[in-house]
This record gives sequence, structure tokens and C-alpha cells, in this order.
Amino acid sequence: MHIGLFFGSFNPIHIGHLVIANSIIEIGYVDQVWFVVSPQNPFKKIEGLLSENDRLRLVELAIMDNPNFKVNDLEFAMSKPNYTYVTLRKIREDNPDDVFDLIMGADNIADFTNWHNHEEILDNHRILVYPRPYAPKTDMVYHPKVKLVEAPLFEISATFIRESIKKNKSVKYLLQEEVEKYIKFKGLYL
Repeated sequence: MHIGLFFGSFNPIHIGHLVIANSIIEIGYVDQVWFVVSPQNPFKKIEGLLSENDRLRLVELAIMDNPNFKVNDLEFAMSKPNYTYVTLRKIREDNPDDVFDLIMGADNIADFTNWHNHEEILDNHRILVYPRPYAPKTDMVYHPKVKLVEAPLFEISATFIRESIKKNKSVKYLLQEEVEKYIKFKGLYL
């Protein structure tokens, strides 16, 4: 099976993530998308980050109606911060018959050469890059293992959603309904 790995903190997962993942499947790049919930991104602050279990639950709720979406918590058992190349080694080892591509935004591909062992990632995986507003230009998009994908351009950010919740503003239509209910029930991001 051909699987797209969508890494992220998903703090929280929102419709932008889901539309991009679904577009990548519908266009035919991959058969499934696995949302790999990262406990701690080495490039981001942990301030304001929900517990990994709450974020995992939000992803489960967001994808429960799509059989082509799966959630993966492999990184929860790994040392922190964890690096993507280590996770990819483990995923390949556990699933030797599958092919894995990385899904990332154009803003992340610009910094990709700063990732630990990025050469190993490129040796073993194709990178599917979706558009992001205001992403810096980079020559990485010309690498033979990097594929620019046509997906809707969203200016939705998890930061905007968290701030809206904190200010008691509606986030309807930005989140799956079950995700919004869970956030309200647990009083998250207040």
C-alpha cells in the first residue's frame, strides 16, 4: 500500500489538515494518509501544547468517518524530542511491504535541509508538498524526490483557532463537529 505520512502536533487538528489529506488521496498520490501525532516538534515551543493524549483523541475524532485516514502514535514511546528520520526508520521496519511518502507544507520544505538526517529521508521517501500562504521560496521544490501537489490553499492556522477559543469566539466550520465538542467538553485552550 502507498501511504502518506502527515506529521504534526495537531494542536488542534482542523479542516485544513483534513482537506489537504483527502485531496492527496483523491488526486491519487497515496491510498491512505496516516496522521502521525508528534508529542514535541523540535522546532516548536511546547508552551500552549495540549497533552499528547488529548491531541491524539482530537485526531481520532476528526478522522473517524474516513476509512482512508489512520492515526499513529508511534512517537509517544520514543525519546523526546524525536526526529522524523528515526520515526521513518521504525515505520519502514514495521511495515516493510508498504511505501511511505511524507506530506508537508511549503513552509516546512523551505527549512527541510535543517532537519536531522534529511538526506536519509530523501533517499527513502518522496515528499508531497502542499501550498501554504506566504511560504518562502526554496530550491528544494526542484529536488527529484519532492512533488508539489495541487491542494486547496488554506490560511487556517491552529494558532488562530486556539486564540479564537481563548477569546470565546466561534470556531464552527474550522473544526470537525466532534473535535469542537470535545474541546468544549474538556475546556481546552481556555
